[in-house]
Amino acid sequence: MLAAASPGAVSEPRPAAGARQPIRLFLCGDVMLGRGIDQILPYPSDPALHEAFVRDARDDLELALRTGAEIPVPAQFDYVWGDALEVLASRRPQLRIINLETSITRSDRPWPKGIQYRMHPRNAPCLTAARIDCCVLANNHVLDWSREGLLETLRTLRRLRIATAGAGADGESARAPAELPLGDGARLLVFAAATGDSGVPEAWAADDRRPGIWRLSDLSDATVSSIAAEVARHRQPLDRVVMSLHWGDNWGYDLAPGQRVFAHALIDQAGVDLVHGHSSHHPRTLEVHNGRLVLYGCGDFLNDYEGIRGHEAFRGELGAMYFPQLDATSGALLGIELVPTRVQRFRINRVGDEDRRWLLAMLQREYGRFGARVSPLPGGGFAVSW
Repeated sequence: MLAAASPGAVSEPRPAAGARQPIRLFLCGDVMLGRGIDQILPYPSDPALHEAFVRDARDDLELALRTGAEIPVPAQFDYVWGDALEVLASRRPQLRIINLETSITRSDRPWPKGIQYRMHPRNAPCLTAARIDCCVLANNHVLDWSREGLLETLRTLRRLRIATAGAGADGESARAPAELPLGDGARLLVFAAATGDSGVPEAWAADDRRPGIWRLSDLSDATVSSIAAEVARHRQPLDRVVMSLHWGDNWGYDLAPGQRVFAHALIDQAGVDLVHGHSSHHPRTLEVHNGRLVLYGCGDFLNDYEGIRGHEAFRGELGAMYFPQLDATSGALLGIELVPTRVQRFRINRVGDEDRRWLLAMLQREYGRFGARVSPLPGGGFAVSW
């Protein structure tokens, strides 16, 4: 099967007469709008940090400026999305889903875990500037400013009419999916959960008495069964299902033990149509299992790491925009295009030729491990076949 290419490059799959139109999605990895990025937006938070080495969020901005980057201060709300806005406009996804790895809050009560990300609520319009439909919140930063910060995050996103998944005022709401309309009564259900190996404290798990996230205790058959029960409880006949998972460590290409078996079980036993994995700071492999897409790690999409040293071999500043197309009736993957990106000047940028070649070679190597092939497309994107 060949991926649907960018407009004008390769003919897109056409549904049979009377069939429902394919579902085109935009997915990405971690979107981190706190610290230095929050400081360049019109309403920066108190810059005080509670980290071992950095005590002021403006220091992250200073590190980026030392690289020669030119960053406007204050920046407009749409600045951080950069070239991604043009890509989104040209691909026209029906739904835009991100992993928001930042608390949106005025809270001054940091969770004692070493690193805390927050964005001022008055800067939240940067999300509507990119017309984000759903923020996945089951990750290791959404409670950085305690439960009060999480509840304010949920209120802020609700006010902006952005759906959320993976976090809530109690366990039931944390496990409930975002219900995104697809038209004609169909919906995309987005469930989201996180695992401890991605840095999520056990105390962050939501339950009947406290707000928190859907934290998975393990990747066992029992956990698959619990997810299957949640999917069955919410699913209606025309619905398609995405399971978004914050799992695994930040660096390295090898999958964490049990991830592949777990992803397959979500598809085969829980009825999930697409597994959207993130946590790694760089893209990891993908595969197509029984016709369904598994993204094991989408990499960082936006962060304030510019100028911070370490792990340069993984090229964490390089990422991708993922545009899968699903069959609306079966949920099977029809195609996927990747658009390579680079974080520079605290914004999303198109990559240059050298970066594109490096990313292509890495993806060809890693995707090939599970039987997928990657090829360049006119216009700079990548097509995936399997």
